[in-house]
This record gives sequence, C-alpha cells and structure tokens, in this order.
Amino acid sequence: MPFSDYKTALVTGASTGIGAVVVERLAKQGLEVHAVARNADRLDDLARRTGCVPHAVDITDTAALTAELRDLKVDILVNNAGVSRTGNILTADEFAVDEQVAVNIQAVLHLVRLVMPGMVERDLGHIVNVSSIAGVYNFGGNTIYHATKSAVHTLSRQLRVDGYGRRIRVTEICPGRVETEIFGRLLGDMEEAQRQFYDGFESLKPEDIADAIEFAISSPRHVNIGHVEILPTFQVPGGLNFERRAD
Repeated sequence: MPFSDYKTALVTGASTGIGAVVVERLAKQGLEVHAVARNADRLDDLARRTGCVPHAVDITDTAALTAELRDLKVDILVNNAGVSRTGNILTADEFAVDEQVAVNIQAVLHLVRLVMPGMVERDLGHIVNVSSIAGVYNFGGNTIYHATKSAVHTLSRQLRVDGYGRRIRVTEICPGRVETEIFGRLLGDMEEAQRQFYDGFESLKPEDIADAIEFAISSPRHVNIGHVEILPTFQVPGGLNFERRAD
C-alpha cells in the first residue's frame, strides 16, 4: 500500500536504536509520526531532527498511555519497545518477570486495543510488531524474554484473524542480533556490551530493520508481508543438545 494512503504513524521505543531510525524513515515519507518513549530529552532531540510529535510516557502506565493517545487516529502502529533480563526461569526474580511481561506483551496488547478499532472503522491500517528470533527458536537463557516474544509472535497472527475482511495489514519483524543499546542496558555497561556482543561480529544495524519495515508498509495494498525473519549472515538460530545421563 503506498505511503500516500497513510497519514499518521505511532512508534514505541522511539528514543534510540530501531525506533529512532523508523521514526526518521516514516517522517521522510511525509507521515505525521508520533514517537513514544520514556526519555524526554532524547525524544525532544529526535523531534528537532525529524519533526515528529514526542510523547514522553511509560508504555506500562496504561492510564497515562490511554490519555496520551486519546483522539489520535493512527494509521501505522510500530510496536518496537522491548526489554530483556539475563537468566532463565530458575534464576529469574519477580521484577524480571513483571517488567518484561509489562513492556514486551502487556503494553503491546493495550496499544493494539487502543488503535486497532479505529483502523477497522476506517478500513485502513498497518500494525508492525518487532519481536525476536527468541520468539520462534529455543536457546539457553532469557526465558521470560522468549516467552513474551513468543506471545507477540502469536498475537501478530491472531490480529490478522481479528481484522478479517478489513484492509488491516499486520507484519511481524523477527530480528536476530541488532546493534542497539539493549545489551548495554542488560549488563548496565555499554562499553562492556560493545566488547562482548558487537566487537568482531557482523551484527544487524537498526537501519536494516527499518529497511524491512519500509518494504512491508510500501508493498501493494493487496499484499500483506506477515513474517520477516532477519539475521546476520553469520548468526544461525537453533541447534540440538542431548545430555547423556546414566542415572
């Protein structure tokens, strides 16, 4: 569907990384872009550079989010915000569970609940959910993250069912490792995260994900790009482990 068919976009996790690049791309397409994140200073800088409309709000605060988006007609929703914590279910604490559920899936559900009825009424809309290969492949660690991203994976398919008969498109972008701040926030040390996860690796860049989102949105109106899996060439998901036990 040509970008000219759309007027407004809403992007979460917009202050940095993938979200910021997506805001820039959509603004260049002539859309009125509403950028949502907690960091007001970064949002203000993004607004100066792109002309986007900043919304400094915590997406886990449903009441505040609802008030912020009241009366806003959203044609394109990009659910990009996400958090992760180290450890599997054996080591996870209460905060790790609650935070990831709140940001990675609860907020996504509320955002769709708030904007999709208007899309259905106008017979026009595109929802882009940024999930992760962790939602479709199992590998060690980050169990709660896997569970929440798997929920986003299933939700993305279900939304196509919910919007049946209307011109509502849903795209799940499923990236491998992308060079953003997520690992720095995870470790609490950006420099160490750079050394451990990015130096010497050919990781994806936020621009690569923005390219895929642009492609999906700009596809002809009769085309729905449902699931896009994007990995670095040298990153391979999956694997098989078999522990030998004699007892």
